[in-house]
Amino acid sequence: MKADLINMQYTDPVFLLQQLIRCRSVAPDEDGALSFVQGCVEAMGFAVNRPVFSDHDIPDIENLYAKCGNTGPHLMFAGHTDVVPAGDETKWSHPPFAGDITDGVLYGRGAVDMKGSIACFLAALTQVIQKKPINGTVSLLITGDEEGLAINGTAKLLQWAAAKGETWDAALVGEPTCLNDLGDTIKTGRRGSLSGILTVNGRQGHVAYPHLADNPLPGIITLLTALIDKPLDNGSKNFQPSNLELTSIDSANKASNVIPAGVKARFNIRFNDLWSPETLMAEIERRLGEAAGIACTAVPGKTPVDYTITWLPNPAAVFLTCNDRIIRTISDAITKITGKKPGLSTSGGTSDARFIKDYCPVVEFGLVGQTMHKTDECVTVSDLEKLTAIYQHFIEQFFAG
Repeated sequence: MKADLINMQYTDPVFLLQQLIRCRSVAPDEDGALSFVQGCVEAMGFAVNRPVFSDHDIPDIENLYAKCGNTGPHLMFAGHTDVVPAGDETKWSHPPFAGDITDGVLYGRGAVDMKGSIACFLAALTQVIQKKPINGTVSLLITGDEEGLAINGTAKLLQWAAAKGETWDAALVGEPTCLNDLGDTIKTGRRGSLSGILTVNGRQGHVAYPHLADNPLPGIITLLTALIDKPLDNGSKNFQPSNLELTSIDSANKASNVIPAGVKARFNIRFNDLWSPETLMAEIERRLGEAAGIACTAVPGKTPVDYTITWLPNPAAVFLTCNDRIIRTISDAITKITGKKPGLSTSGGTSDARFIKDYCPVVEFGLVGQTMHKTDECVTVSDLEKLTAIYQHFIEQFFAG
């Protein structure tokens, strides 16, 4: 890895983050964000590939895989440069794609989720290389499809790299993991995620003549009650209880004097390690079948509830990382810089770590996530500097051990 050609600005996480924020890389648009990362790592001697992945009827996605070294332990840093839309930009106190700094706070979409951690890792890596060559291999796996459909991003990028013979010893994902203060939380696992659509079919008719219609709404109420009344579990050693959340109930009926022809309910389940997607689907289908049978027998002459359940593709599997080396190394780095002993957590949503865990041990550590996806997303300059110092210590210790 080269140190003599490195732009001194590449050691400054604030400069790096401002450049990244000024790229309007709302998924699926790259808008120069990956190109900026490419320029930074090429200055350090990394070989860069920019594979583009496609799928049916969805946008092509450009990704980045950069690597330096071919010996020793192999550390992957993974993240994404795509961001969610800014929404009504007039509601922001600072333009969402300007990277303005006021009173020590840097504003912009992606400041914490997760261009900030990419900037900090790049700055940390630059500072490490300026001291001495790294005794090992470093790669950056950066996608433009984490906030989007997550189909043409990390999953395919990992498959592409593995097909070329790439293997990794450990991975660090820079998602915003901290709850209140930088250093308070490391993610060592994630719950799984499973989504479904429950459809109940009826027969449209006039509300004054219900015997000539079949109202699907009582049926779906019965079925949904069976799904949410009884907890799925009480949690496990490393995970909180699984939970099913209803996200919509829609009959597409705007008239108050019409019995609708059908109704759909959407739901998502965040589940722990007591379940797999397959066993969870089976439990939901069992509850629905049982409830439909009870509804049928409870009222003489009533026909069975006519329902279907559709499972959305690509459920996320639950995982837990127990690799002591990477957990201890990032924990020690956090304690050294912040004085805090971080907690280990498996809470929150899903991330691309769900794909990486199939290739190597993975943990997540990044900035405080309180403003992610919000208007006026922001990060303090001091947190950027501290995260850079944490990453620098982590890199040095990972390759020293």
